[in-house]
Amino acid sequence: MSKEAFFISGFSSKHIGDDGAIINNNQVYSKDLFCEDIHFKRSWMRLSQIAEKSMLVNISDAIAMNAKPKWAMIGVVIPKHFSYAELQELSASFQNTAKQYGMEIIGGDTTAGEKLMISISVISELQGKALYRKNAKVGDLVAFTGQLGASYKELTRLLRGGSISKQSRFMKPELKADFVYKASKHLHAAMDISDGLSKDLSRLLKASGNVGLNVKHPMSKRILCSGEEYEMLFSFDARKKGIIKRIAKQTRTKITIVGKIARKRYVCHCKEHHF
Repeated sequence: MSKEAFFISGFSSKHIGDDGAIINNNQVYSKDLFCEDIHFKRSWMRLSQIAEKSMLVNISDAIAMNAKPKWAMIGVVIPKHFSYAELQELSASFQNTAKQYGMEIIGGDTTAGEKLMISISVISELQGKALYRKNAKVGDLVAFTGQLGASYKELTRLLRGGSISKQSRFMKPELKADFVYKASKHLHAAMDISDGLSKDLSRLLKASGNVGLNVKHPMSKRILCSGEEYEMLFSFDARKKGIIKRIAKQTRTKITIVGKIARKRYVCHCKEHHF
């Protein structure tokens, strides 16, 4: 068991285990951390980019549950040497990103520290039925949106001292809200891909009863293990394939079918991203 899984196992709430916790049948609560030297290095990104991405990765969790983000609370550990101009750059980017998604920042907390750390809580409202990880069924097709592997490639380049575009996948995830909201009623299970396709697929399959997957085509390690993609992973009845493809075309969303769920074991071979 990983340290992350071990720590989470210490809590018994029925709400734990998805991208967000559903409260009162229609509100979704989610939280993510975005920490210097763990998720990013200051030399890689402007403060505005750091604030924007920290918001986007949280919004992605809401979308994965079929919810629209409404409110956010932000906690920030601010290095003591930050200037007022740097603080303004951070706050303006938080506000601009929230505005793009119709969100209001309603509070939070700050403290001083050695490194920049951001914690965001998002409160969202369901747009119909909730999408959980646990409802994938044997015989379902499993697919993901967009293209995977770019984030892994870009992170590798950064770690080697190179540079990447400001509009790259690693810098600015491209969320697939339109597709999820329109396709949600036809989907059985869903989650966003934050720790790599293989790792997150293993989570979805485990939550759905420890089922496995008959893979359609072999995929490279770069595609299987590329984290921080924030594309959507989902399952649906094979008979809905035409409908899903039509919605994908309407929303200009590329989808790739990975395989079909079967009664077998699935093993993730990618290393842990945490710890």
